[in-house]
Amino acid sequence: MARNRVLVVDDEKNQREIYKLVLEDDGYEVTTAQSGEQALRLTRENGFDLVLTDYMMTGMDGLALLSELLALDPSIIVVMMTAHGSVESVKEALRGGAFDYLEKPVDRDQLLKVVERALGQLNRIDSDIISLSEEMERVKKMILKVAGSSSTVLVRGESGVGKELVARAIHKASPRADQIFQAVNCAAINENLLESELFGHEKGSFTSAHAQKKGQFEIADHGTLFLDEIGDLSVAMQAKLLRALQEKEIMRVGGTRPIKVDVRVIAATNRDLEAMVKDNRFREDLYYRLNIIPINIPPLRNRRDDIPPLVDFFIAKHILGSSRPIRGLSPSARNLIMNYSWPGNVRQLESAIERAILLCEGNEIIAEDLPVEIRQEGVPATAFSFKLPPEGISFEELERSLIIQAMEQTNWNITRAAKLLDLSFRTLQYRLDKFGIKKPGKD
Repeated sequence: MARNRVLVVDDEKNQREIYKLVLEDDGYEVTTAQSGEQALRLTRENGFDLVLTDYMMTGMDGLALLSELLALDPSIIVVMMTAHGSVESVKEALRGGAFDYLEKPVDRDQLLKVVERALGQLNRIDSDIISLSEEMERVKKMILKVAGSSSTVLVRGESGVGKELVARAIHKASPRADQIFQAVNCAAINENLLESELFGHEKGSFTSAHAQKKGQFEIADHGTLFLDEIGDLSVAMQAKLLRALQEKEIMRVGGTRPIKVDVRVIAATNRDLEAMVKDNRFREDLYYRLNIIPINIPPLRNRRDDIPPLVDFFIAKHILGSSRPIRGLSPSARNLIMNYSWPGNVRQLESAIERAILLCEGNEIIAEDLPVEIRQEGVPATAFSFKLPPEGISFEELERSLIIQAMEQTNWNITRAAKLLDLSFRTLQYRLDKFGIKKPGKD
């Protein structure tokens, strides 16, 4: 796994060097900046997993830097260092979006503890959400930032992008992680039964109510309730949900007294709620109540860097426990998969890989094993042309050779080599680790 990248910002050189040594000794990849302006430039050029910045600095102070960093990337993790007793500055930084703060002089163990808490959770999210793209890295960091609160989250994205996976990751990274996570698909339940499903009912409240029943809000008390397909709720149910969110209490169908509940609600939709609000099909007040913290998941066609690790993951998942020696994709199958538009997103990709494994007769998936719609879409023409020799090639060896050439041309600078190969930093780092490519002479 690639090392986490940390940017240390302090206008005192000695302090920068101390923090750098401490963090590098603990395995982090550290860059330093002597000013807020330099920190912004480095962040634009390289991107970082975490920024550790002093509050009081010449020129741009830490609070102004925090604001600029969040404008550049709302998901970025920022830890503020501030002088002892500066209570107001601490509160201002946390309100401004800082993940945490440290009092100066900074204790070594406390520094490592705070950084590990932030990046340790991020790494756990990494293990749950398979991705390499910069777009999904921003989603992961946003998950980490929102996990600590109890505010409502609205997850947006097309069908199949992994909205429930994101909701579960938020729950697992939150203080409610040891409590229950309940998922409800609002579109899959009959409108007449949905109120009872969410809020419960009393015995005899309707014909088939032979016993008292707790609803999902009560079951998820002190935990997290995931409401998928929230855009499919009727206007009447929207009003009842709004009351539950605002008052933090529910009323069972046929009940006479409200019941207090402590539930963190995460909602999800693939619909255009803003258009529905304009058309009076979705309550504006409920929209704002749900949209306190929005997380938008891009479709798979807009984050193609995620396809290779997802393919590897799904192959490993679906051959688990079997004797099938499938090691990957043929070059033609890889081209088809990389260039297909994936209207069903990650869910469709997994289905295609599972099907291909069942049909595969050799030790690698070939084009003919893929669903017809993927084969028919074809491979778009590109400016790059490579003539395949009659005897064939090893695609992995070709890829490895190109990566080594790019690294050598850039004196082993990953950022510059990634640009030469039209890859993201994380994708190239993943492939360097995959192929075991290291700078000559480096252990």
